[in-house]
Amino acid sequence: PYYVHINQNLFLQAYLHSSDPNLVLFLDTCVASPAPHNSTAVTYDIIRNGCARDSTYAAYYSPHRHILRFTFAAFQFVWGDPVVYLRCELVVCRAYDYSSRCYQGCINRPKREASS
Repeated sequence: PYYVHINQNLFLQAYLHSSDPNLVLFLDTCVASPAPHNSTAVTYDIIRNGCARDSTYAAYYSPHRHILRFTFAAFQFVWGDPVVYLRCELVVCRAYDYSSRCYQGCINRPKREASS
């Protein structure tokens, strides 16, 4: 566990351990949940499909393609337990493959309309 105060900035870094210098990291999705393993629990999107959903989210420059850095302000879910679990999904791509997910950036997918 990592202990922080509410509204304190959390600084996170992901590092790809690989001997291939031609790989790049991309943060696709990062969600917070009050439960560690329950995918049906209520979640809060920090970043989804490469798009920032939390106003406190910020990406930081990294001099290396295999290191990804970002921050957001700590929070707690209103209904009780002060523990918040993070689940982040990163994509590994070939550097300079502009057709890969890493170079597409934010993808705003339109919401589907429910049929009657």
